[in-house]
Amino acid sequence: MQKEIRAYLDRIGFEGEPSNDYKTLSRLQECHLLTVPYENLDIMRSIPLSLEPRDIYEKIVIRGRGGYCFELNGLFTWLLRELKFDVTEYMARFLRDETEIPMRRHRVLRVVCDDGVYLCDVGVGGVIPRLPVKMELGVVNVQGAEQYKLEKEDFLGTVLYEYKHGEWRKLYSFTAEEQLNIDYVMPSFYCENHPESYFRTLDMVHIFTEEGRKVVADRELKIFGKSGVEIIVPESEEKYKELLEEHFGLKI
Repeated sequence: MQKEIRAYLDRIGFEGEPSNDYKTLSRLQECHLLTVPYENLDIMRSIPLSLEPRDIYEKIVIRGRGGYCFELNGLFTWLLRELKFDVTEYMARFLRDETEIPMRRHRVLRVVCDDGVYLCDVGVGGVIPRLPVKMELGVVNVQGAEQYKLEKEDFLGTVLYEYKHGEWRKLYSFTAEEQLNIDYVMPSFYCENHPESYFRTLDMVHIFTEEGRKVVADRELKIFGKSGVEIIVPESEEKYKELLEEHFGLKI
């Protein structure tokens, strides 16, 4: 195994030798979500992003940072392909909390392994499937207390639904046109630089934990666990940086 691949697996806490099966794929995805934070801190500080795999690798694996969907799912694609998974990348519309159909600005993966075809995603700063979702329409994927399913719609294409508050809600949608890495450069540039971009409004950091998740929004940390929600508001810039390092492993 190449040392770069082993270093990536060590970064996400994946032990043992990977195989081309669902067990390995699901472990890789969950390990990634538990160790690599979703974060937009470079965007908020006007530090240009690169979507070149070698640059994302240096940022996430070598420097221990996180990223957002174009970075996280881009590097995850590289890892899966190096491990001999068959990966096709799609462009998606993120629909949660939207009142109108938004632009395509999300990156998702279709992954083929020995056990079938799955939707994989390690690039959302919120609640998403921790495990790959089998790409069969109408089949409910139960993941602990959460449920997901895929349905088809004429305009949106394939829609990922989440079951929340007693009803099925749209999470995001995608169509089956294969994308190249260069296809994500323009939407990522918009997210980084457009004055109306959601990613330029406040610091956003998210990581899953075994019991829940940790979320920073506008420098306020919320820790979601079995016993409820703990809120921490740092009293200074110094304390904020300490919080990011303690809870997310981020040094900025």
